[in-house]
Amino acid sequence: MTQALAKSAAALDAVPPGGPPRNEWRALRLVVPYLLEYRGRVAIALLFLVVAKIANVGVPLVLKQVVDSFAPEKAVIVVPFALLAAYGLLRFSTTLFAELRDIVFIRVTQRAIRRIALGVFRHLHALSLRFHLDRQTGGMTRDIERGTRGISTLLSYMLFSIVPVILEFVLVATVLFARFDWRFPTVTFVAVILYIGFTITITEWRIAIRRQANELDSRANTRAVDSLLNYETVKYFGNEEFEAGRYDDSLRKYEDAAVRNEASLGILNIGQSSIIAIALTVLMMLAADGVERKVLTLGDLVLINALLIQLYIPLNFLGMVYREVKQSLIDMDRMFRLLSVNREVEDRSGAVEVPAGQAEVCFRHVDFSYDPKRQILFDVSFDIAAGSRVAVVGHSGSGKSTLARLLYRFYDVSGGSIAVNGVDLRDLRQTGLRAAIGIVPQDTVLFNDTILYNIRYGRPDASDDEVRAAARSAQIHDFIMSLPEQYEAMVGERGLKLSGGEKQRVAIARALLKDPRILIFDEATSALDSRAERAIQSELDRIARGRTTLMIAHRLSTVMDADQILVMDQGRIVERGTHRELLERGGLYAQMWALQKLEEDAPLPGVTLS
Repeated sequence: MTQALAKSAAALDAVPPGGPPRNEWRALRLVVPYLLEYRGRVAIALLFLVVAKIANVGVPLVLKQVVDSFAPEKAVIVVPFALLAAYGLLRFSTTLFAELRDIVFIRVTQRAIRRIALGVFRHLHALSLRFHLDRQTGGMTRDIERGTRGISTLLSYMLFSIVPVILEFVLVATVLFARFDWRFPTVTFVAVILYIGFTITITEWRIAIRRQANELDSRANTRAVDSLLNYETVKYFGNEEFEAGRYDDSLRKYEDAAVRNEASLGILNIGQSSIIAIALTVLMMLAADGVERKVLTLGDLVLINALLIQLYIPLNFLGMVYREVKQSLIDMDRMFRLLSVNREVEDRSGAVEVPAGQAEVCFRHVDFSYDPKRQILFDVSFDIAAGSRVAVVGHSGSGKSTLARLLYRFYDVSGGSIAVNGVDLRDLRQTGLRAAIGIVPQDTVLFNDTILYNIRYGRPDASDDEVRAAARSAQIHDFIMSLPEQYEAMVGERGLKLSGGEKQRVAIARALLKDPRILIFDEATSALDSRAERAIQSELDRIARGRTTLMIAHRLSTVMDADQILVMDQGRIVERGTHRELLERGGLYAQMWALQKLEEDAPLPGVTLS
């Protein structure tokens, strides 16, 4: 389903540069399949719609008979209770079948919203890390929210507002042609054409205003979310008023756009009301003249008034419906643009699972760049034998963490290849590859849920006992049990209620619970103090035993026991060997080691060593 949505969204974007503006009506092609999926419900709903409209048009016809039965020239012997009963029944039937229509159709609307929203959600998860690093979360979530709401508006209004008005107009026109002279339907037709033409013209003008308002609304929401997510940074620098000023600037621009939008709405409503009032006045004058000349009865006058009011009330509503439909299409268009973003990393046709057994990882002449103008990795080659541990060290920005992202296939290499058990990553299924890898990242971000949920995220089907065992291995079980809510304690937005070390240990427990064949420690103990680091380092050494492990580290003391240490500098491997071999070589690694030892042994300011 997601692929079909993406293809349709891509077709929506197929407008040549410099060509005509986007036609939002083409977004309907994404909605039509959901109507066809429930064609039975749609047919029943349309049947109820027709019955409701026939009853609605029947009301003034019965009312005419009631009024005419009381005419002075007719001797009223019995009050027309049957006609009054029919009048009441038709009134009730109008509401009854309209509500039955909505009850039958609501499943179609909600299922369409669910399916499309799920398709967008899955597509976003399928996009590369590059997209998610560039995105603006606040604006994107607002676009999705408005888009899904627009689907409901579109389906409801298109089927149950536009179609009913057309049907009612046909029924009213039929009655006017059958019972009155040509002037009545002519005035009605002219008024309807003028009304529709005026509505479309003004609404198209308002679309640009609405689109600008949406852009500014998303921008304001993006700034608000970004500021709140960085609450601590704002407080550190005392920039509350600066952030409020930036947010108010966005709100002010949105306010101006919203005022223009509402002002244009007033112009539209005034024009629509004028057309309706003039047409209704002309028709009532014609009807009154007919009554005076004895060509029409008093009941005919009531009939014409009731028919036209019944027609013009929904027609006036149709103007609002057209605006809402157009605005919904604009909102949906922004959401569907997300579907048109191409997946940078996709499974090839015939992709296979990771071969069974212990994993062997091979990097062969790997080149990579996030941006074509700036290359990150240059001709990187190394092997991680099955069950062995390879460490990568180097200064910040040397490309260490990029290796982990490439192994996870968040990006595809620009040149060369990466293979697991002899199979190129690009020939492996992404789900299978990532299931085989566990990672403890440098910057651990947790879900705003319980500690239990965050650890169990490593393997959602794990039992409580397995979660606790993983927590014990990560040296965090005792801390969790000291909390009032224990494993049910909430960690807060991005885990802000936990310290850096506590978050890191939750991440270690989560990776342990996953029980992967390949482990990646990306600065896994960087947030821990020396004592906690020593305790967890021994545990990491234990769990890495027998697993293929890539250790990315800044502290060289954590990788001394690695089978091989790679030293990276400016995207290249400049040295490789064991800890002892690299020290004896006296190169960059030896310099880094000496510098770190010096920092560790340096006395604190004001402290004299004896």
